[in-house]
Amino acid sequence: MPEKINKVKNEQTEALMKAILKLETVDECYDFFKDLCTFQELREMAQRFRVATMLYQDNAYEAIVKATGASTATISRVKRSIVDGNDGYALVFSRLKEDEE
Repeated sequence: MPEKINKVKNEQTEALMKAILKLETVDECYDFFKDLCTFQELREMAQRFRVATMLYQDNAYEAIVKATGASTATISRVKRSIVDGNDGYALVFSRLKEDEE
């Protein structure tokens, strides 16, 4: 297991991940995440996901800033996660692409 995961993996985060996997619909996800997160936290996570999507599409930072309102620091942090992370974005984008086909 990559060391980066080991740093956050514990009984509490394990329970959270298992709970998320029990959600079956987009509406269930909205309900759960609205209970779990503040609106600002949810907007920030959605923004980071949009940034990652645009980075995967090879958009320039300037275009991403304009489209998302994200700071260049946020874009850089997301890019680091894509390049040096645990391949979570790659997995999700791959599965989303499969769903489109």
